[in-house]
Amino acid sequence: MPEGMIIKALSGYYYVRPDEGGDPVQCRARGIFKKRGVSPLVGDRVKFSETENGEGIVDEILPRSTELVRPPVANVDLAVLVFSVVHPDLNLLLLDKFLVHTESAGLDALIVFTKFDAADGEPDRERIVESVEAARQLYESIGYGSLVTSARRGEGIEELKRRLSGRISVFAGQSGVGKSSLLNALVPGLKLETSEISKKLGRGRHTTRHVELVPLPGGGYVADTPGFSQLDFAELGVGEIGSCFREFRELAEGCKFRGCTHVHEPGCAVLAAKERGEIAESRYANYLEFMTEWKENRRRY
Repeated sequence: MPEGMIIKALSGYYYVRPDEGGDPVQCRARGIFKKRGVSPLVGDRVKFSETENGEGIVDEILPRSTELVRPPVANVDLAVLVFSVVHPDLNLLLLDKFLVHTESAGLDALIVFTKFDAADGEPDRERIVESVEAARQLYESIGYGSLVTSARRGEGIEELKRRLSGRISVFAGQSGVGKSSLLNALVPGLKLETSEISKKLGRGRHTTRHVELVPLPGGGYVADTPGFSQLDFAELGVGEIGSCFREFRELAEGCKFRGCTHVHEPGCAVLAAKERGEIAESRYANYLEFMTEWKENRRRY
């Protein structure tokens, strides 16, 4: 039975790109999936059989390495977190929030600082450049990759292509940071294609939004869809937030109490490391903010 990957899902059809090459095959899913409460997702590796009319049936979903709910994509292994250096200004609180969600989903993250060319016209350009460099040093010391890009000048685009090669990636970031410009620089013509899809679907109130994996010229795929659309901590346990801070994880093994929240407990290895200056003040302050938000969410629900 041939195998392939679902690259698009739309109106009950799944478009499977066969491993042996060729055009995607338009497939329906077997009814057994619905009975089991399982739906095929874009990014799924599947076994499928072709029917007489040139279409196909998804017969089996192969094991997933990751599964996202928003957006609904399977087997993503990299979240590209896009943050502009100006307009809007760099927001480390939101960046840390995205990182918590990528860690909880089991994804690696690449931080991309965009619109670097726009800093040239700013009166406080020197401060902006210093803050970006400080952020890069901080997050790379924790273990995250980072890049500085300018889609308009083409800076950092080739390096970004290299980092995305062979992977399934999803882009995420607040509105206005330049995700579309970056994607269009990576995949020339994507903007035109997206606009044609939008016209065809109408993008009206009752239109089904779809997710699609777009092949990159150097190999790999990127999800042509908004990234994490809802960032709250309602689905995380109180202990999970701390485990989503990479620099806390190893230290937490040395805490006196199991289930330590790293807020007020005696013998907390994370608090001791913070006092020694081994944890960035901004990261710990944002952690406290997220813990407060988690408690407020719990009270609300």
